[in-house]
Order: sequence, then structure tokens, then C-alpha cells
Amino acid sequence: MRLIRSVATIIMASICILAITDLGKNTRADNPETPLGKPRNSLVRARFGRGKVSSNIGGEMPPSFDKDVATVVVEIDRIEADTLRQLNRTTLDREGQVRTLGKLLLFDKHLSVNQNEACSFCHMPETGFTGPIESLNLSTVSYPGSVRTRFSQRKPQSYMYATFAPVLHYNMLQGDFVGGNFWDMRASGYRLQNPSAEQAQGPPTNPVEMGLPDSACLAYRLSEAPYRKLFEAVWGADSFAIQWPKDVESICATPGPPAEDDLYPVHLSMADRQRADHVYDGFGLAAAAYEASPEVSPFTSKYDYVQAGKAQFTPQEESGYALFRGKAGCNQCHRDGGPGEEPLFTDFTASNLGVPRNPAVQFYFEAKPDEHGYSPNTAGLGYVDMGVGFFLRKLKSLSGQLNPDSHWIELAPKFDAKFQVPTLRNVDMRPSPDFVKAYMHNGYFKSLKEVVHFYNTRDVLPTCKAGDPGEKVTCWPPPEDPTNLNKKQLGDLKLTDQEEDDLVAFLRTLTDDYKPSSPETTK
Repeated sequence: MRLIRSVATIIMASICILAITDLGKNTRADNPETPLGKPRNSLVRARFGRGKVSSNIGGEMPPSFDKDVATVVVEIDRIEADTLRQLNRTTLDREGQVRTLGKLLLFDKHLSVNQNEACSFCHMPETGFTGPIESLNLSTVSYPGSVRTRFSQRKPQSYMYATFAPVLHYNMLQGDFVGGNFWDMRASGYRLQNPSAEQAQGPPTNPVEMGLPDSACLAYRLSEAPYRKLFEAVWGADSFAIQWPKDVESICATPGPPAEDDLYPVHLSMADRQRADHVYDGFGLAAAAYEASPEVSPFTSKYDYVQAGKAQFTPQEESGYALFRGKAGCNQCHRDGGPGEEPLFTDFTASNLGVPRNPAVQFYFEAKPDEHGYSPNTAGLGYVDMGVGFFLRKLKSLSGQLNPDSHWIELAPKFDAKFQVPTLRNVDMRPSPDFVKAYMHNGYFKSLKEVVHFYNTRDVLPTCKAGDPGEKVTCWPPPEDPTNLNKKQLGDLKLTDQEEDDLVAFLRTLTDDYKPSSPETTK
């Protein structure tokens, strides 16, 4: 029945989708950047109306919010339906089974409390498996949960190449935490020995994301999924041999978090709870298997072709790569491969770059209880994101990720305001040349040029306030939190404007799905 509903939704939506921007094309951008100091005011006005820019709409949604969300949901339904059709006509080997299962899980909106939000809602292919809605990238930065009035505090991370992250550990000689998933590293990977699997387990029970009140609800929803047999083929025929309580449907339709005196509102026997937990682990591991597949992490960028001797950099790209490895020092953290290393363009550590506060983040405006009585951010405008340090102090999390080692708590002050170094692969993947992406944990930057300019001039240009003339061009607001500020790898790189552009040109070569022209096939 769900498949029939899904296909029907696609057919009906296709009648009106001609009037909606097509987000389904996975194309590379040749010139996607907004020129530094020249905001795309016409686009901003079109998206927000009345000439409003992103820094002025705090607490409001863009006028196109409903249409933009609906567009992405329709595309997710299409991908899920296509994958189900592939499943029905293909005999898959073991690897193909688990990867296909992982894809279905990530594109299934029925695994959220209101059955309206898949994991992939915040991680779509055309934007490098990160945020696909331009109006939100320009404004709220974070994306709405299944309860559409709830937002988290951070930009969605890409999960391309995330499966290469090691289990979180503390390197004593280096004085750094290494590994894990999420901006704050909280998906440590300790329990499943797989950070990406534990990352996938976070959103379903996070109240501001998919919002289920109990992890068992995911098992219940999967027991009714059209791909249930595939799940059982991968993880065991008895996976769903669970005696569900009569009120399970109503419980799983009630947004989390659960009441403090009833943390597991789906009341199951001990054996059934263990079986439901097994399903939840299978969900995470299958999702990670898909994320590790060539469909998500393919190593097919122009950079990869150049390294294989099958393409050549342009002079500007070559200059940018030399700067990346030399004067700019980017590869000190964004490792481009050494002996025995794959070029992942991250070292999986964390750093405080001194990114300014982004006053447009919707999380600041969620202090009051919503219709369900939940307040995502009781600190309101006073909230400061403490990053890794906050995770290290917590032995409990609404989305399930816990500090697995109590000895790490004493290290927390050294990691306040630090966020994980992301891979640079696919930082420029976007559905069209003028599509705007957001960068860094709070989405303060809206172009690669802004990011590079900040790295280059953070400690050189004067300080200004958010919204002041010249912001991001001739001045910078202060860091959101100056604790543990990185003063070694950025701030005064002494790059010229042309060298900044050259670096951006090189970063664009990290976009996958590169198609070399005939003259480039040999070097």
C-alpha cells in the first residue's frame, strides 16, 4: 500500500512540478560563486520578498518554504520508488542487498514521526548529500524536522566519504580527538565500531529531526515497509518477530522526546526490546554500507583523474593546488594523501576557526514551547554552540550518542568551540551554477570565495558587527566563541585576491562525476 501511495503521490505531484524548480539534476557547477562583495540581491529578493536578506529574517520562514520542502519530498519519493522497482527486477548479491537496503532506509520518509521526512531530506545527491534547499541555505541554515517548526542548530553535514572516519579516539601525542561523525564527533562508533552507522541512528529519535519517541518505532515502521523481506534477508528472518502493543501506532505518531518517567514508551518484553534494538543496529549498518558505496563515495573527481594521469589541471587549478599544499597550508588539516593514504581531504580532527555567529540560525528562535510542549533551545538568543566540548561533557543525548569514555570529560575544556574538520570533496557540488550552498557548522559563509577570504584575512581585517557595510569583504564579526581559537593554520595567509580565486578553482576540481573531454584522456 505504501508503494502505491508513493507512486500516486509522484504522479499527482508531477502535474504541478513543472512550476517548481527542478532539484533532481546532479550537474557540476562551472561558475557557481557569488562574486565577493557583490550579493546576488535579485535572487535574495526573489527568495525572501520585500528585499529581505538572510540576516534579517530571524524567526521567519522564506515565502517559498512550503513549495521548496514539497519539491524535495517529491524527489525523495521518486528515488525510493525507483529503488524499489530496481529491487523487484534484480537479483542482488550480498553486497548489493545491504547497499540497496541502506538506500531504501535513507530515502524512506515513513521512518519519521509524521511520515513526512526521510534521512535524505537534509542530504540530497545533487548537493553532495547535504542541504538541497537554497532558500534555507540562505536563511535558517539548518533544516526542519518531521515537526516542521523544529530546527536543529547546525548545517547538515555531507555524508560523502564519512564512512572513512575511524572510531573516535584520543591521540595523546597529538593532543587531538580523531574520528567519529557529526560536527561535534558524537557519533563515536564505539558500540558498533562504525561511526557512520551510529550517525545514521541519531536523526530518527532526535526531536528536532525525524522525531520518533522511541527507537522501537523505527522497527515497527520497518515491519510494515514494502522492503521488509529485503531487511529480513540481510539481518535475519526473525527480525520482526516482535509482539507489538496495541497502542504502538499512536505512540509512534507522537513526536518525541518521551516523558522523563517513560523513556521507552513502546512497552516491550526484554526479548522483544532486544530484537527491536537489533533492527535499529541493522538500520544504521545498512545505511553506512550505502554511504560507503561508489554511488555516494566514488572518487571520480577531476582531481582523481589528474592523479591517475587521465586529465590535466588548468593553469589556475594547478596554481590553486600548489597554494593548497604550500603557501596556504590547507593540507595540514585537509589531508590530500600521503604514503598509504587515500586523499580524503580531512584529518578527522576538530578545530575552532573563529567563525562568526550566524544570527539567522533558526535554533535561536526556538525558546518557547511548541504545540507539543517541547522547547528545542531554552537559551534562546543566548545560546552558544560549544561543539565537541559539549559532547564530551554529556553522558546522555536526545539522539542517542553518548560520550563512551568518562575519562574524556576532563578534556572537554580543550575542545570547547571546536568542530570536526569536514572533507573538502564535493564542497562545490550543486544542481545549478547559481545555486547557493552554506558552509561551516552554522552556515555563516555562502560561497567558497567567502570561506577562503576568511581563512586569508580573519586576523588582518578590522572587526565589525553582523550586517555592517563591508562584512565578509573588508571586515569580519568576532568569533561566536573565541575559546581554543586556531591561530596557527589560518588568519593571515597573505594571499592575493588572485590566489584566493586560484584556491577556489582547485576546490572545484574535487567534485565527483567528472567527465574528461577527449583531449584530456591522456597526459
